[in-house]
Amino acid sequence: MNTVREVLQFVRDNQVKFVRLTFADLFGTQKNITLVAEELPRAFEHGVSFDASAVAGFMNVEESDLFLFPDPSTVSLLPWRSEQGATIRFFCNIRRPDGTPFEGDCRNLLLRAQDDLARKGYLCQIGSECEFYLFEKSSGQPQPLDRGGYMDVSPLDKGEDVRKRICVALEALGIQPLTAHHEQGPGQNEIDFRYNDAAVAADDVVTFRTVVRTVADTLGLTASFLPKPLPDSAGSGMHVNLSLLKNGENLFARQANKSETESFIAGILNRIKEISLFCNPLANSYERLGEYEAPRYVSWSRENRSQLVRIPAASGADSRMELRSPDPSCNPYLAYALILRAGAEGLEHSMRLAPPADLNLYEAIDPPYEALPADLGEAIAFAERSDFVRAVLPPSVFARFLAAKKQEWEDYQKAIDKREYTLRRYLSRI
Repeated sequence: MNTVREVLQFVRDNQVKFVRLTFADLFGTQKNITLVAEELPRAFEHGVSFDASAVAGFMNVEESDLFLFPDPSTVSLLPWRSEQGATIRFFCNIRRPDGTPFEGDCRNLLLRAQDDLARKGYLCQIGSECEFYLFEKSSGQPQPLDRGGYMDVSPLDKGEDVRKRICVALEALGIQPLTAHHEQGPGQNEIDFRYNDAAVAADDVVTFRTVVRTVADTLGLTASFLPKPLPDSAGSGMHVNLSLLKNGENLFARQANKSETESFIAGILNRIKEISLFCNPLANSYERLGEYEAPRYVSWSRENRSQLVRIPAASGADSRMELRSPDPSCNPYLAYALILRAGAEGLEHSMRLAPPADLNLYEAIDPPYEALPADLGEAIAFAERSDFVRAVLPPSVFARFLAAKKQEWEDYQKAIDKREYTLRRYLSRI
């Protein structure tokens, strides 16, 4: 369904009672407002106002009105049907009272990056691999659901039923799960879903995080996407798989003349330190990097999981590059927009890709590669000095994001018990 008329007919045919209008704040947290279905035509035509001063990173009280306009192409029937009737959900475009796009609408920033790449003749498709932990509900230290390890089975793996329920809910929402399994950490899980256009892929990540938390909560569990919730166990990453298409051809599937894909990768590697703040936005994010197969250095190779970028052994439509530093606490709209812009810059300038780092960087002593930011403070400094980031993000968006992260870094440094601070602030919210 791509038109308002089709959506309204769907509402009538399915006896929809409620409409949920969804968007993400500056930090990727999903927000929503619910309407009765009779109000949907008005929402399409005039939008639905909300207090943007109450949304993190949006507006001040002196200028607080913004409007949500549902995107008809994003309609989904929510799988949690209540006795009161069916509910559908839309992702929304955010506009100012005069109808102009709101510069802080991160989804729109990604759509623009996607469109600009298309004008150059390219389509980037993204598939994310999202890891998360399942914990017993507890007021103390987090207790993992199980003590299973990588791809373990029952009874060591106690998350199988949870993952199945998540997959069923995702399918009902139009998201196609590909694989699901227990990850390395105790209570750690991974579900991968099919690649899609960049904006849809970001929508899918936001939906996925909500589905995981909702399903876990109904089963009396806490799901967390915190990058490093357990200090001595594997961290949770969000590996970003990117395919680059031109005239319908996946350029990563070529056996010859890989100059375009190499320039695309080179562009991303060139800017990765400057955009790490947006791919790894928490102090806790940097406790993950460099451990348990999470990258530390700016490097690439084929298949090698110790690298920042690897080229998996895949063929045809599955040929791709994998960026391994981002984690699931990020705002996917901002992260993907910056990644696409960096790759596009590499294409525009025909950047050359350095030779592959065909060694195990976890065991290498003083490898000759630049390192990713060591902590949130260093990531803030790289972003603040970046002309590239300033050119991609509107000034107000950049200023608000930077100010918030500086405050978080200051709070983290002041905390006497940094683990307690992190768990209290983020465990059940990220």
